[in-house]
Amino acid sequence: MKPFFPVALALIAAPLFAQELPKPYAVLASMRTANAWFANVWPDPGKSIVTNKERPSNIWTRAVYYEGLMALNSIDHDSRYTAYALKWAEFHKWGMRSGDHTRNADDQCCAQTYIDLYKLDPKPERIRAITTSLDAMVASDKADDWSWVDAIQMAMPVFAKLGALTHDAKYFEKAHAIYLTTKTKTGGAGLYNPADKLWWRDKDFVPPYQTPNGKQCYWSRGNGWVFAALVRVLDELPADAPHRADYERTLREMAGALSSRQRSDGFWNCSLDDPNDFGGKETSGTALFTYGMAWGIRHRLLDGKIYGPIVARAWHALATEALHSDGYLGYVQGTGKQPSEGQPVTHDSKPDFTDYGLGCFLLAGTEVFRLAGG
Repeated sequence: MKPFFPVALALIAAPLFAQELPKPYAVLASMRTANAWFANVWPDPGKSIVTNKERPSNIWTRAVYYEGLMALNSIDHDSRYTAYALKWAEFHKWGMRSGDHTRNADDQCCAQTYIDLYKLDPKPERIRAITTSLDAMVASDKADDWSWVDAIQMAMPVFAKLGALTHDAKYFEKAHAIYLTTKTKTGGAGLYNPADKLWWRDKDFVPPYQTPNGKQCYWSRGNGWVFAALVRVLDELPADAPHRADYERTLREMAGALSSRQRSDGFWNCSLDDPNDFGGKETSGTALFTYGMAWGIRHRLLDGKIYGPIVARAWHALATEALHSDGYLGYVQGTGKQPSEGQPVTHDSKPDFTDYGLGCFLLAGTEVFRLAGG
């Protein structure tokens, strides 16, 4: 069978002699290489995902991949990208795993791409299910749905996208109410620690919980999900939106906390504050931090002189160490909620799902491409 996408350009290492950003064509080459590997492994986007059990392909892991694919399409316009996403969405009839009335953030994540595809061709069926789901949430008083930080990335951008699409602030307001509950109330006083400016993954990790070495357990990818969500929400919010300044402030605070925790090789550890608690290179968290910082520099929220070298080191690590010559991504931690899960994480290890890590990588690459002048 011929590959669904054409054979990608050869991997081109990013020049990083003085912590410089790579050339845009080098970034794009890496992204094409990685995406081609995945598309060739998954020629049928509707095919179920089988790990320890069978799951439909519109679950959150695959939805994150499509976030990245649509980002890639925004800089590398190719009808084959959108056709691949369209085939996936149509297979699932523009629906979510647990139905039109779900409040589950993981199941709502697919609608980020549904809405993007609606923008390309505004057919009502493309957003009918997610509108039903979000309208029911808006109409209720319940605001504690996102009890784990991953959920902020899975669902909050959906609210922002639908709000921007419909010009209806009710979606912005509901999203902020749920986000604020997670940030300031979940687990007692909230999952965001204003002292360290990082997030605990869920209530199981708030103090007095510590890593086996007596450190705070700040999970890399968990913080990455929030960092990426802030970017994706800010991309949609009007300039004068009431909560925009709050999100921008949190993005800056997190960037400052993350900058001092970057490894010398450009990656971040699975456990941000404890390199001895399953430390080591990890791709998904690193990619999400790269995405957020590159976006922050471009939008003048972050100082390029400070964060530019951090982004450059991180992308260099992702493109030259994590990315194999055939497009496979190494150092991706498998699914879970803490540093010890999805281990071991190595250059050749295979996570239980190979899609969300790629989605994170494509999001990062898109912003690095733009930051580098692409």
